[in-house]
Amino acid sequence: MEPLHLIVGLGNPGAEYARTRHNAGFLLVEKLAARWKTDWTNERKFDARIARSERNGRRVLLCEPQTFMNLSGETVGALKNFHQLPLKQLLVAVDDADLPLGEIRLRASGSSGGHHGLESIEQHLGSRGFARLRIGIGRKDGSREIANFVLGRFDPAEGAGLEKVLARASDQVECWLDGGIEKAMNQFNGVVDSTNEKKK
Repeated sequence: MEPLHLIVGLGNPGAEYARTRHNAGFLLVEKLAARWKTDWTNERKFDARIARSERNGRRVLLCEPQTFMNLSGETVGALKNFHQLPLKQLLVAVDDADLPLGEIRLRASGSSGGHHGLESIEQHLGSRGFARLRIGIGRKDGSREIANFVLGRFDPAEGAGLEKVLARASDQVECWLDGGIEKAMNQFNGVVDSTNEKKK
């Protein structure tokens, strides 16, 4: 069996944060767990919710850190060290207020872009060399003060579009697992539009 792959969705735990914009990463890994028909368990050792699966001979862990967003690196660092995970087998899914709702962008590495969850992970791993999948949540009025916005819930008008985004982002994660990051970037990065999807 091939080495483990770790897919981390970032967000904040607890009912008050459920389905908020800042929890787009949680929503993606929950979508994947449902698609792969795997169940979540609470693992205190890692301060995380974990769902285990297997895909084409690969072991895959889905993870929701329960540390709150700004301390996500504690969980990711502990999992990486425990499983001796190469960074190329780690993918982190995050919300991105600088991307419009309906756009996804996978990169092999890069800066945190001011995202505190990514900053924490970079600090604990001592590297930026891991894949990150950004899920656009938009930004109201171009404001830089966005705390209330990202902690707010998607409104009903955004809901249908969000489901399409999560479905396509799930396809992208599966492509990353099966075909590598270059293929996943080339096929899926961009605006999610069901009438003009690139061929898989």
